[in-house]
Amino acid sequence: MTALSTTVHTPLVRALHSSGLLADDLDYHVVRASMVIMFFFFGYQKWFPYEFERLVPFIGNGPLIWWLYPVFGHAGASYFLGVSEWTFGSLLLAGFWDKRIGILGALGSTGTFIATVTIIPFMPEGWDVAAGGFPAMTGNVPFLMKDVVLLAVSLYLLRQDAVRLMR
Repeated sequence: MTALSTTVHTPLVRALHSSGLLADDLDYHVVRASMVIMFFFFGYQKWFPYEFERLVPFIGNGPLIWWLYPVFGHAGASYFLGVSEWTFGSLLLAGFWDKRIGILGALGSTGTFIATVTIIPFMPEGWDVAAGGFPAMTGNVPFLMKDVVLLAVSLYLLRQDAVRLMR
């Protein structure tokens, strides 16, 4: 390391350490809390008619969730997803105190995002042909791309809870 980089990095590292940002498990707790918040807010949306119709292209083109409409109808499918999201969010919240319950929440979260990520290749008009097609996203595909990260976060929480439970 050069003298300049040592001079710059040492005060920065000290400032980060004194701020608490380098505290053990801070990243784990922030990730868990953000997933809980996300599941509660997205679950809340599922109880309103505007969301019933907003979900049509997603559920209708989902290779793992298409069956929700024939079984529950539009409103029922939305309610099912809302209950699922609140359940997984509650399990993730409880995971702050009990890693076994956290594992259940992380498994549910992982399943949720596997189901939504698999919609991406099947979404009609998801790739901008005028811009050359894949990887130029359009329509609902950009919204679904966040689920790739949320799937990774779910797997991270699953691993962390399993490792912590094994200790």
